Amino acid sequence: MKKTEFIPDYNNILQVLYNKKPKRLPLYEHHIDVPFISKAIKEEIVLYGNKTQDYEEYYKKIIRFWSDMTYDAFDFEAAICDIFPGHGAIMGNMLGPIQTRDDFNKYPFDEIPTIFWNTYKPHLDAIRAVLPSGMKAYGGCGYGIFESSQDLVGFEPLCIMQYMDTELFTDLFEKIGNLYASLWSKMITDYADIFVFFRMGDDLGYKTSTMLSPDTIIKHILPQYKRVIDLVHAADKKFLLHSCGSIFDVMDDIIAIGIDAKHSNEDQIAPFDKWIELYNHKIGLFGGIDLNTLCLKKYDDIYIEVLEKGTSFRNKAKGYGIGSGNSIPEYIPVDGFMAMVDAVNEIRRRETR
Repeated sequence: MKKTEFIPDYNNILQVLYNKKPKRLPLYEHHIDVPFISKAIKEEIVLYGNKTQDYEEYYKKIIRFWSDMTYDAFDFEAAICDIFPGHGAIMGNMLGPIQTRDDFNKYPFDEIPTIFWNTYKPHLDAIRAVLPSGMKAYGGCGYGIFESSQDLVGFEPLCIMQYMDTELFTDLFEKIGNLYASLWSKMITDYADIFVFFRMGDDLGYKTSTMLSPDTIIKHILPQYKRVIDLVHAADKKFLLHSCGSIFDVMDDIIAIGIDAKHSNEDQIAPFDKWIELYNHKIGLFGGIDLNTLCLKKYDDIYIEVLEKGTSFRNKAKGYGIGSGNSIPEYIPVDGFMAMVDAVNEIRRRETR
């Protein structure tokens, strides 16, 4: 891997959340899969055992990679859906555990916080123990309100429930909101020091529109977002929403509940310039490099494209951090990823000449 001298400073990425231009263009990724990191450094990274030193060694390696790749911060999300009893419907291969009112009444919502903290406290404590100077995490409680409803019910049954049992549909989102408020409140209270900002990932859209109607999102989902956002802001922290898909029909409503920045974009939905044109004056923006670019093009072509786009977006937007429009999964070619990182460092070099 190409090495560069780099001193991380999370204040660079934080400035984007204030919708200000950072001194140094920050790199941002929603996530970099651990198998990709293993592939990139040619060393398997696996969490062996459950001792404190096992967790700490695991996160030392992950954080070192992000720092070596010149990121000022890295992602960590304690994935809520992954610990749901009956988890799996969000993957589309099964029904969720809640299909009826009786299922809803019997579901062990009260047990989830204990399961959640037993699962993720060792990870969070290890991150705190090994954080290097100048770096922090971003994230918090993983998954979002809509994604949790999909995991508990299933997408198609959820759409049917909306019309066949409107009261259960309403109660479900309120219950999920209560759970999120509880988990997020403790996350913020106990671990605010390790996060530069907090983030929720909740994919509300697909290529042409939102997954649910805009009115449904505004009525049932955004009020629950606002509960979390208000908790984050009360702790003097900033909040980023990651949402895939075409969500332009609800973006103004999302901005109105207080998000500080937005991530996720695909060129086939809209060029990144559209996001800048519509929202640059209101919120910070992250991303801009389509995942297909990193997957399908050669190093030199990616390097040139990132150099040109990154320079342009940096000049046009008030608060901007560059990265893929989504995340870095295992299947991304290492050369494609490195072309992006190298181009960003060239942008930085040119700005300091």
